Amino acid sequence: MPAPWGFVLAVFVGSKVVLSLVGVIALSAWDNVPGAPPADETMMRTQQHAISPHRWISLWFAWDSFLYDGLARKPLDQPWRDFGFPLLYPFLARPFAPLLGGHTTWALLLVSNIALVLLLYYAHQLGGRLLSGGAPGAGGESIGDNAVAGRRFTRYLLLLPTAFLFQAALTESLFLCLALAAFWYAEQRRWLLVGIVGYFLALSRSVGFLVVVPLALVLMRQHNYRVDPRTLWRYLRVGGPLVLVPAGWLTFMAFCRWQSGDWYAYKHAQEKGWGITVQNPFGVIVRGLTGGTTADAVRVWCAVAVLVIVLVGLRWAELPYLVYTVIVVLVPLSMGPPVYKSLLRYLLAAFPVALVLARWARRATLDTWLTAGLALLQGVLFVVWLTYWTHFII
Repeated sequence: MPAPWGFVLAVFVGSKVVLSLVGVIALSAWDNVPGAPPADETMMRTQQHAISPHRWISLWFAWDSFLYDGLARKPLDQPWRDFGFPLLYPFLARPFAPLLGGHTTWALLLVSNIALVLLLYYAHQLGGRLLSGGAPGAGGESIGDNAVAGRRFTRYLLLLPTAFLFQAALTESLFLCLALAAFWYAEQRRWLLVGIVGYFLALSRSVGFLVVVPLALVLMRQHNYRVDPRTLWRYLRVGGPLVLVPAGWLTFMAFCRWQSGDWYAYKHAQEKGWGITVQNPFGVIVRGLTGGTTADAVRVWCAVAVLVIVLVGLRWAELPYLVYTVIVVLVPLSMGPPVYKSLLRYLLAAFPVALVLARWARRATLDTWLTAGLALLQGVLFVVWLTYWTHFII
């Protein structure tokens, strides 16, 4: 099997088996706990069982999974009224559903797992390039260590505290797959592919169209950030496909306008359904740390930790990845206090933190302890997510 696909598939299967076993064991143990599941989550258990009586399958459906399923099943020849989510993920499930007996839920899970496999591939390629001696911001490794560095970055990406969500019927794996692919092709200067991938990235999540900013910084870095007239013309000529990135979100807005007469139907649906309004993200951080619950404070401290790690660990040549991290952390926080419950999910998009950890872990001893610590932390959070008692991760 050509490299790195052997490694990618081994990691995918291994993580799938381990997490499925842990999940089934945890849920079976929780059956004996009085009052489990919580009364307000009984409906979710019923919905999971309707998807499959096998827990190793049904455990991967929670929260927004059922809303995405509704979007995947909604007839296209009827008036559309559900504008609360970008449509790429549920629409990708539609062509797979007939192959799976019409089960759109299984199709959603299939899309997530295909995206996870591709995510691992692009993580291996991009991590190897950024961490090897021949790449910008090199960490002191030679070109021959490219594959080793790529594997280490991929491992730390899967060890992030909530990385088990890549396996679930949610948008995390799809969004990050497209983000990694866009940066990989940008590093290779294949800007038409960057534009095409970026178009779908913007259709996968509302923050996606803003990724055009760090992608443009990759282009500028490749020309030493020059701004003379000749270089500006080169930016326009070479980086022209970048306009496809915001065009992806404009396509969704046009769909909203076509179906409802409102360009901002997504924004209004978010306000009505979840009480989300655009706010100063730094104010939201302060409110979470000083005026919220303990759980809110923990989540916000995690966001702060991600920003600090990336700020300290990245180098000037990796400025695009610092800007990307700031965007995917602060933009969700700009949604206000309702974001707290989902904040740990959104932080999973900040893949540069795994890049920093992979660089710090070049020493075998630190690598071992950091790997063990992150694995244990993820296991604890996985069980917390499965049991739904605290609503700590939504």
